[in-house]
Amino acid sequence: MYSSTRRSVLRLGAAGAGSLILPRFAIAQGDNRPSITIAVQKITNSNTLDVLREQSNVGERIFFSHLWEGLIGRDWLGGLKQIPMLATAWKRIDAQTVELTLRPGVKFHNGAEMTADDVVFTFSRERMFANTEAKKRSTLQAFENIPMPRPGKELPVEVPATARRAWPDLIRVDAIDRYTVRFVNATPDVTLEGRLSRYGSEIMSRKGWEDSPSYLDWARKPITTGPYAVVEFKPDAHLILEAHDDYWGGRPPLKRIRFVEVPEVASRVNGLLSGQYQFACDIPPDQIVGIEKNASFEVQGGTILNHRLTVFDKHHPQLADPRVRRAMTHAIDRQAIVDSLWAGRTVVPKGLQWPYYDGMFVADWDVPKFDLALAADLVEQSGYKGDPIPYRLLNNYYTNQVATAQILVEMWKAAGLNVEIESKENWTQIMERTPTRAVRDWSNSAPFNDPVSSIVNQHGPNGQQQQIGEWSNDEANKMAEVMETSTDHDTRRKAFRRMLEICEREDPAYTVLHQNATFTAKPKSIRWKASPAFAMDFRAGNFAM
Repeated sequence: MYSSTRRSVLRLGAAGAGSLILPRFAIAQGDNRPSITIAVQKITNSNTLDVLREQSNVGERIFFSHLWEGLIGRDWLGGLKQIPMLATAWKRIDAQTVELTLRPGVKFHNGAEMTADDVVFTFSRERMFANTEAKKRSTLQAFENIPMPRPGKELPVEVPATARRAWPDLIRVDAIDRYTVRFVNATPDVTLEGRLSRYGSEIMSRKGWEDSPSYLDWARKPITTGPYAVVEFKPDAHLILEAHDDYWGGRPPLKRIRFVEVPEVASRVNGLLSGQYQFACDIPPDQIVGIEKNASFEVQGGTILNHRLTVFDKHHPQLADPRVRRAMTHAIDRQAIVDSLWAGRTVVPKGLQWPYYDGMFVADWDVPKFDLALAADLVEQSGYKGDPIPYRLLNNYYTNQVATAQILVEMWKAAGLNVEIESKENWTQIMERTPTRAVRDWSNSAPFNDPVSSIVNQHGPNGQQQQIGEWSNDEANKMAEVMETSTDHDTRRKAFRRMLEICEREDPAYTVLHQNATFTAKPKSIRWKASPAFAMDFRAGNFAM
């Protein structure tokens, strides 16, 4: 059983002093807390603020820890370990059931108290699962594009698809009393606590949903428990959050947070240096030295629990033979990419996993070795005739994305592969199932410390790759089910290793390029600490001037 006091998850920070040019909007009279503007390359991809629609790196940045909170939280400044959040304690009833004690007195942005009823509704068919069923291993089909929701409260198809990715076997949530809930699974699951802490399991106000005229109205101004509430959201432009002074964790240190979309790196940096922005996100490593030449500024950040991937559509004619995909994995000099584009500030990991997995980490595994001769031999064996292999590319959605793609194309060319870049404007165009869908960029995170949170979540039976019809493998899906339902550690670890062998070596679904890193620039006069994640923490104790 895990328990805590009301304040155990907070760090009561020290005050600091300094000067700062504030953004050009007024601070309410009598409230001398500062307001800040944060320049990001993208606010959301789906143009909503729904954690089940916006499962993205950019979404993590604006959601946590500002808007959304779960029953079990992540310590953003303490190694991302699980901590009490909206629940103060939890215990196992059996292999399929977890009981949680809710934190009393938590107020939503609408002033209502959070109770067991809100938790039950959050995990209901109406909000999360629609007509999907637990313990069904058939792949749910999701749109490759991101359509606008229909009028009314009908869930967009990708919401239940994402929900079953996160909670494949959840049957129901029972309200035992006002402050006690039980999560009941259809199968044994050693990762239930992790699933409760993962991105997508955060709690919403039932009344906030019921008071909204449509799903889209709700999704652009969700009523949650976080320290900041939505004031205004203009997709592709800005998001303004305002302090929720009834926040259970203490009065927020900021009056307002304004996220503005600034796609170009140079514009983000120039705006920071001129005082237009107080934070500039997604700074490429080659810009860090230039920013820090100004003694008033610093860049924080480093590696995070996210890996950059190249992903394959095995149904494209040029990629149907796995030897072509295997050749692509062996043609990549990953260390050269890390050295040239990342100034050594990140690493080449041991495949799609992290030491964070503890006992499930496969220490003797590695990414496919760089072997140009082997890659060329595999190309020859496959009978590949030199036909173009399309590579769909966004303009630096990921840091150094375009430069990385250009290097990859040259590396593949050296192995005899004719890969051609096709620039796209958005994720709908990247995912669209047409004859030119073959290779694309992606990333994969570990929202909790078990491989079901990453390799199964994204590449398993209801991972996005299979839901959009990009890749599947029957044996890999069986291994995914073993990891999700077995309670034997050795059995689960063997299944994970086998899934790595299939997905990274035998029938490649993807190949890992490097561990991702994120860097944020700010004035030194602001006392703030970056987390080892895309998330930005602006709660009490992590902001002072």
